[in-house]
Amino acid sequence: MALADLQKGSVLQFRSQEIKLEQDCPAKHKFLIAPLKKEGAVIMYGVTVGRVLEDLPVGGVITTGNTTHDASPYEVRDGHYSWSAPDVSTWKDRTFMGYYRSDGQVGTRNFWLVVPLVFCENRNVDYIRNAFTKKLGYARPDTYEELVGQLVDSYKGNGLEGFKAGSPSAASSANKLFPNVDGIKFLNHEGGCGGTREDTNTLGELIAGYLNNPNVAGATILSLGCQHIQTQILQDQIKQKNPAFDKPVLYFEQQKYPGGEPQLLTDAIVATFRGLAKANEAHRAPAPLSKLSVGLKCGGSDGFSGITANPAMGHLSDILTTLGARTILAEFPELCGVEQELIDRCVDTGRAAKFASLMRGYQERAEAIGSGFDMNPSPGNIRDGLITDAIKSAGAAKKGGTAPVSDVLDYAEYPSRPGLHLLCTPGNDVEATTGMAGSGATLIIFSTGLGTPTGNPVAPVIKTATNSILARRMSDIIDFDHGDIITEGKSIQRSAEDLLEELVKFASGERITSAERLQQDDFIPWKRGVSL
Repeated sequence: MALADLQKGSVLQFRSQEIKLEQDCPAKHKFLIAPLKKEGAVIMYGVTVGRVLEDLPVGGVITTGNTTHDASPYEVRDGHYSWSAPDVSTWKDRTFMGYYRSDGQVGTRNFWLVVPLVFCENRNVDYIRNAFTKKLGYARPDTYEELVGQLVDSYKGNGLEGFKAGSPSAASSANKLFPNVDGIKFLNHEGGCGGTREDTNTLGELIAGYLNNPNVAGATILSLGCQHIQTQILQDQIKQKNPAFDKPVLYFEQQKYPGGEPQLLTDAIVATFRGLAKANEAHRAPAPLSKLSVGLKCGGSDGFSGITANPAMGHLSDILTTLGARTILAEFPELCGVEQELIDRCVDTGRAAKFASLMRGYQERAEAIGSGFDMNPSPGNIRDGLITDAIKSAGAAKKGGTAPVSDVLDYAEYPSRPGLHLLCTPGNDVEATTGMAGSGATLIIFSTGLGTPTGNPVAPVIKTATNSILARRMSDIIDFDHGDIITEGKSIQRSAEDLLEELVKFASGERITSAERLQQDDFIPWKRGVSL
């Protein structure tokens, strides 16, 4: 892989081998260290990631014009996976300041949720949002509203010719009425009725997972009354996930209100205010790192993702799972080509078979609508060196480290054991983070090489850069920079440990992620088979 732009004719030394580039090789792209005949397999990270369409010499550059996606077949087989767990003596007595729930889970935040069971209630949710956020001190100062005000004043006066935007006013940090409530979050969506019953049931399971997430103190649920997701269905789904669930959940059904919408909103607002006051009684307390549940995500990936941020996240995951914590690796379309490795790492053949079945089922659904995993890389991925899905996947899978796979989860399933989990989600940034929070993630680490503002309503998203150029250019959204792995030769282990130090601060509320500061509360449930 080129760490900087390399020119045609450059002579490079690799171990004892001398390589002359046959054409320009931009940074993040790849060139061959061995000749390949037409249809020969391209190997990276020890797995097949493509197949060449013509004879290519040593120093030939891999491009979309001469290489196509390919991946090795996989099967469930008996075997015993062994691994060397990292030394965690430095971390075994470390704690973070979290919120204990009665079922033993520990949250990194203390949120109240307002959730519609059906899209018909989105407007009422918005009314509650507008009524609460400013008055309770959770609203972000709107500098763009101020800018429009400046434009209006200029237009009314001398017109817009020569207009220059003035400096925005300093953001006032209004005191929160409930200092121990980190926020009130609103999960607007377009489901709950119509569509397929499968998607509706999945949405209910997802909402139940959000309510069970330890970052949530309680919730207000708005129902129209006639939709597919009935209140009783949601209550049953909650109990199936957690028979000991005892958080306050307030239900309001519009079709049962003789006073109509005004009375519904009045009662919901009063009851929610009382719920917030009760949630404010919670306080942070020391908790071992084994109580963390961390999602592992990448998006806007580039050619450096697989050699900087992702392997560092993988080592961090190995540290956490060794300590008894839970980590969640999602994005099944971005595990294409590394299936056999993950199957062999599963703790038993039952879980291996479940993973293989979910992967094949997902691929078949994608192909049924004229798509497929090979169509996963975006134009930005391809431009920055990820020219096949298997190249992208082989680097993306590094986020899962080397630990055994403790369990395999379908979308919206809630884990019941520690260790590394594989969670079936799309690669789509928001659908994946939405799914990880629904499976109990209390923090999400999100690596990016191109930049993305993705966040989540209940699980703080820690954005890490694969390269320092991005970290400087988009400093408003980046929380941690792994670029010194390339520029300074920093080790993967050291970078992972530095990230873990910051993770403890984020978990304790000492640091707020950029996505939280920007109120990037993205929530998009997955509709099966229509997203990669």
